[in-house]
Amino acid sequence: MINVVIFGAPGSGKGTQSAFMIEHYGLYHISTGDVLRDHISRKTELGEIARSYIDKGNLIPDDLMIDILASVIDEHRSDASKGFIFDGFPRTIAQAEAMDKLLADRGMRLNCVVGLDVPDEILIERLVNRGKESGRSDDNPETIRDRIALYYKVTSPLKDYYCRRGLFHSVKGWGDIDLITAGVWKIIDDSK
Repeated sequence: MINVVIFGAPGSGKGTQSAFMIEHYGLYHISTGDVLRDHISRKTELGEIARSYIDKGNLIPDDLMIDILASVIDEHRSDASKGFIFDGFPRTIAQAEAMDKLLADRGMRLNCVVGLDVPDEILIERLVNRGKESGRSDDNPETIRDRIALYYKVTSPLKDYYCRRGLFHSVKGWGDIDLITAGVWKIIDDSK
């Protein structure tokens, strides 16, 4: 079983690379953003709470995200015999520590963290374009800048956390998509 965290700022290409990993490795993709958007579209209680955070460019509280992650893992373990891709989680060191415990309690471990490095100006351009195409309310210039700033403040310390454990590996996340994908696959293959 291979368990991978795909790591990077909003717009870094995590979803794109996750799709390639699903096809190549047969991993089950857990995108916390997709899970939350599903709840928002269905107007569940969780969705309404999540909307209040997301619309302001803020992170969802840790305890709520841990519960969501645990339920998704437990629901899809039989579908994910080859492993999981965690996309958009963890976002804080507290979440990373909780995820380590969550995986260990299920006899699982994290194999690697793939970091997609992309300059801010490319991130903003990608997200503005995505917002125009998808109509996502959180892909407007003001919220994008807030989300990127929040990423650097809250999430980027995870890089050091995972580097200390020998799990973090970085890939240039812009340019030729085939080269990016080859870099991602090499990291995963080396972590088996």
